[in-house]
Amino acid sequence: MPTFTRFAVRATIAATLATASLAFAQTYPIKPVTWIVPFAAGGPTDALARSIAERVARELGQPIIIDNSPGAGGTVGTAKAARATPDGYTMLVGHMGYMGAAPALYKKLAYDPVKDFEPVFRFPDTPLVLMVRKEHPAKDIQGLIDFGKKNPDKLFISNAGVGSSSHLIAALVASSAGIKVTLVPYKGAGPALVDVIGGQVDGMFDQTNTALPQITETKVRALAVTSKVRLPQLKDVPTLAETVLPGFEASTWYGIYAPKGTPKAALDKVQQAYLKVMTDKAFTGKMSEQAIQLLPPEQYTGAALGKHTEAEVLRWRVVAAKTNISLD
Repeated sequence: MPTFTRFAVRATIAATLATASLAFAQTYPIKPVTWIVPFAAGGPTDALARSIAERVARELGQPIIIDNSPGAGGTVGTAKAARATPDGYTMLVGHMGYMGAAPALYKKLAYDPVKDFEPVFRFPDTPLVLMVRKEHPAKDIQGLIDFGKKNPDKLFISNAGVGSSSHLIAALVASSAGIKVTLVPYKGAGPALVDVIGGQVDGMFDQTNTALPQITETKVRALAVTSKVRLPQLKDVPTLAETVLPGFEASTWYGIYAPKGTPKAALDKVQQAYLKVMTDKAFTGKMSEQAIQLLPPEQYTGAALGKHTEAEVLRWRVVAAKTNISLD
């Protein structure tokens, strides 16, 4: 084929793709979008996802349907999202457990958080609160650690499921504090918290957006927070860093991901809708009231989420090696 003909063919293909991309961008979305949440309904991940989805949907002009697909610490729903058709109509609500820590904790994983997904945007971060049942003898975090040392394997800490942030942080804190804890997995943070309130287990780490109401109503007792500094909503509750674990800091991070190969036009459209939502001070103010930590605007983008995901995968490989945490 003559050179000029090859150039003409390439130019025609490029023009066709550009036209198709423009048409897609102008019409997307033409039907409801599904967000897969790999945890049960009612927990902090589900609650935050629904709150954001409702507002992003308004900007997109189409409903966002939440598909709760729990199992194996979120990895079941995540694998489902990775296999979904990359057309912009199925996305994943990702989180630190199955998108950051999982590659280091599972010998076999049905997806790669970096290679199998397109990052779309990042949520604000959410610290965790260590709570115990009201009748527990430990009155503070040092008391709980002393209880754990005196009663090996008799300190029962519930969590939202294997690989959840409440599980990972509990395992990390127990390892750092040098105590043996029995970690009790549930199918979501909601049921795990119910059993703390009911006294079936000693306590749990829960995210602030679902923990605060229970603490305010004195259904549980807060002992410590995982944030770097004390939270305005829990001024009398110390950080782990200022009490028993100097330098300790951890928060749950989230983001929206799409299957690899999803059209950039769809990614951009959803990201733009979200960034507009995050300029609504009334909405972000409600987040702050729940002790959800807002981020600088540039950290909400898909590009920033992609870099953060890569860094977290590396960080948890180091953590897993130091603490011998494994989920296989």
